Amino acid sequence: MPLKLSLKPGEKFVLNGAVVQNGDRRGVLVLQNKASVLREKDIMQPDQVTTPARHIYFPVMMMYLDEVGAEKFYEEFATRLNEFMGVVRNPVVLQDCIAISKHVMAREYYKALMLSRKLIEYEDERLGHVSSGVSAGGDAG
Repeated sequence: MPLKLSLKPGEKFVLNGAVVQNGDRRGVLVLQNKASVLREKDIMQPDQVTTPARHIYFPVMMMYLDEVGAEKFYEEFATRLNEFMGVVRNPVVLQDCIAISKHVMAREYYKALMLSRKLIEYEDERLGHVSSGVSAGGDAG
């Protein structure tokens, strides 16, 4: 099933590791086969990895963007997820953590990434952090 991306003028996204930027008008991109696509709003820079949930999101994002080299990021992901689960008591959040782990084990990195975003939202609510680069919602896949 094709993936249709509606792009804002100048919007950047990563497509199979390449940074691509839309022109000066709105545009539509239709991907006919499987590809790793991540919109600019979903990309976290290393300097934005400042909280435990972001320490989970970042290696999942890297696994998604670099599936061939995913094992380089797995240990960091597993360590950080384990630490996070050790301090969280909310059963819904713990279920999300388990689901993230299952998605990563199945190499379903985009699904894991979108669930990881929920951890950031939970953390922001609890800790009162201002969002730092990863917005809620998303429509790339």
